[in-house]
Amino acid sequence: MTGIDEITLNFSPGSLTLLNAILAIVMFSIAIDLSPRDFDRLRRAPKPVVVGLASQFLVLPALTFLLVLLTEPRPSIALGLILVAACPGGNISNFITHRAGGNAALSVSMTAFATIGAIVMTPFNIALWGGLYPPTRAILQQTQIDPMQIAIIVGLMLILPLVLGVTLNQKRPALTARLRGPLQILSMAIFVAFIVLALAANWSFFLGYAGAVAGLVIAHNALALGGGWVVATLTRLSPFDRRAVTIETGIQNSGLGLVLIFAFFNGLGGMAVVAAFWGIWHAISGLALAQLMARTEAAR
Repeated sequence: MTGIDEITLNFSPGSLTLLNAILAIVMFSIAIDLSPRDFDRLRRAPKPVVVGLASQFLVLPALTFLLVLLTEPRPSIALGLILVAACPGGNISNFITHRAGGNAALSVSMTAFATIGAIVMTPFNIALWGGLYPPTRAILQQTQIDPMQIAIIVGLMLILPLVLGVTLNQKRPALTARLRGPLQILSMAIFVAFIVLALAANWSFFLGYAGAVAGLVIAHNALALGGGWVVATLTRLSPFDRRAVTIETGIQNSGLGLVLIFAFFNGLGGMAVVAAFWGIWHAISGLALAQLMARTEAAR
């Protein structure tokens, strides 16, 4: 396990550019489901969105820091957990919320606002929580991350496709209605295929260390889902909204995490394995939870 902090994954600059483009396409495929009315929900009913964003950007990073303090994993693994927790909600959260019988409109609004908020909150949480833990602080000092560069990457990969998708949906709704289904399926298939191919060049390494991070990632994901549920319960959200907040908190944009890892940390082993395993596990746990929740209808 000691070697995981020194190993870097084989990932070329061209592959990173391609991953950026794929994530932008994935975000665009989600954005064409949005309209200005979704953003207007914040004005009319701000509480569920504010609670969800607080759970996402404040509670989850704090819980992650406590997990790191309790388990004391290798520094690169610890920073991987912190980085994943600092990312906005994942690409499949809206679909999973719908399957769970939760408030899909709230989920979509949270995804949109979390994506915008990630420009500031993602670099802030990485720097804050990573800097508070001495082993991860040492990695951050060596890499000398520029928060502005992270903000630019997040903006280009997430915000620009979001704006373009919402604009197209508003001006050409008939076109987006035809594109929506095929584009979402295609973009996710391309994204999964790319991650598999990217890991193929490092497959022996991934298999060798995935078992070492599996328990931590599963515990981290359970903590995220549980934290979202507790926050939504304590703030007295309806069960309908509570399901959306729970899933949004537990489904992270691990693809963005991988981009940041390869762009700023040279594919540092522990971080990359954590983000890659998160990308696999949160889909499994999210769909399983949705199946369980869907057995009963949520009160509104």
